[in-house]
Amino acid sequence: MSSATPTLAHPATAAEHSAWRRLVAVFALTQTVGYGAMIQAFTTLLSPMAESLAATRTQIAGAATLSTLVGALAAVPVGHLLDRYGGRMLMTTGSAIGAVAVIVWSQAHTLTQLYLAFVLIGLALAMSTYEAAFAVLVAAGDPSCRDRAIVTVTMICGLATSFYYLLAGRLEAWWGWRNALVILAAMLVCVAVPLHLWAVPGRNAHRQRAVRHSGIPVGGALRDRRFWLLVVAFVAQSGSTSAFLLMMVSYFRDIGHSAATAAALPITVGTAQIGSRLALAPLARRFGMVAVTAVSFAVQGFGLVLLPLAGTAVPATVACVVAFGLGYGTSVVARPSIVADTFGVARFASIVAVMTVPIALSRAGAPLAAAWLSDWRFLVVMGVLALVAALALLMADLGPAHPRHAGDEDGADRVARAR
Repeated sequence: MSSATPTLAHPATAAEHSAWRRLVAVFALTQTVGYGAMIQAFTTLLSPMAESLAATRTQIAGAATLSTLVGALAAVPVGHLLDRYGGRMLMTTGSAIGAVAVIVWSQAHTLTQLYLAFVLIGLALAMSTYEAAFAVLVAAGDPSCRDRAIVTVTMICGLATSFYYLLAGRLEAWWGWRNALVILAAMLVCVAVPLHLWAVPGRNAHRQRAVRHSGIPVGGALRDRRFWLLVVAFVAQSGSTSAFLLMMVSYFRDIGHSAATAAALPITVGTAQIGSRLALAPLARRFGMVAVTAVSFAVQGFGLVLLPLAGTAVPATVACVVAFGLGYGTSVVARPSIVADTFGVARFASIVAVMTVPIALSRAGAPLAAAWLSDWRFLVVMGVLALVAALALLMADLGPAHPRHAGDEDGADRVARAR
């Protein structure tokens, strides 16, 4: 292990082990409720919202883009607060803001009011969903169980949030989209707020663990070429992923697949995503997280580049979509793991937050470029981006032992200095 890795080898006590398992279970539930209310519901309710507000779908979809941009702006201060104070109050407050935002959304009668709600949603997502949860998991646990915990949370959340499309649709059919959102907001208040307050380590527990962590300062990471290669890799892969997820159903229908086939093919993405996450941890232990991630990104890229050649042949199309799903499933788990292994835990949230800004911009911008290209060309461009991501990871050459920068202290240094 390098000096940038945590010195805690395993949970020190049975109580810590129990708290760790409780934290993983809580995050699996709260992330489901948070994403379901603030993300999945939007897709299901887009059409009735557009009709009710007398707006185009593009105007309504602009709210989601706005929340992404707000989340990017909030990422850096949120990361700093997570490193300094831990996640309890931040994630609890973020969940409460999310509930308020969904209520405001439910009462929106103009686009301005809708956009105001999604400014709050962007802030709530930055404070209470994956980025914050992963930072807490990395700080609270040891490397041997970190990846497994992140896989567990993302697997359960990924599967469970898919049911929110059905739930939101049913609630909208029974009581209208406004009342549906009020019910989802109530679930957020009753589940995420109290569970974050109960299970997430508070400031004192965070500080006690922080003295056992080492890590490179944010400035040191920014001076490291590997940081920028990681940024290139995850920005390119995120843009490729978000563009294909947005455009794939339309593309399949445009080239001649039936509406039923076009709607069913995304299920293949979900299945491949689950498989890649289940296989990631054991493969990473054997071959290294960077190597496995780079291969999965390359597979994603080749799948996209070759997809136009599949035409309307269903088996070939499924094979290409599965290839895409492998890279998509890997990226969510790989990024926190690679960053923690490379730069340590002490400033993990702040370093990840700096990466999050261009990644969020890529997620917002790449779909616009794909929509402009529209036809098979967008697949080639997005496939090339995924291949660039794989190459950037390999060029990063992330290995053991990063020399500590001036001013970097590990836990032993800080304890000795305090004495």
